[in-house]
Amino acid sequence: MIPEFVQIVIVALMIVIPVGVIYNKAGFHPAWALLVFLPGFGLLLIFLQLALMPWSAHKDQAEKAPWKSL
Repeated sequence: MIPEFVQIVIVALMIVIPVGVIYNKAGFHPAWALLVFLPGFGLLLIFLQLALMPWSAHKDQAEKAPWKSL
């Protein structure tokens, strides 16, 4: 059997790595993914931040869009 602590670490990594990748693709620092571990409202904070803050990566793509020059 795997010790309980190792199971907790594995589950934590399964949560924090995908959220970190999402933050990185959105142009934010991946360390913000640690908000998910705040009890009660951590996931809500992540959703609000990703929904309401402007994404710098999205702005960069919009500036490079070829159809904007038409």
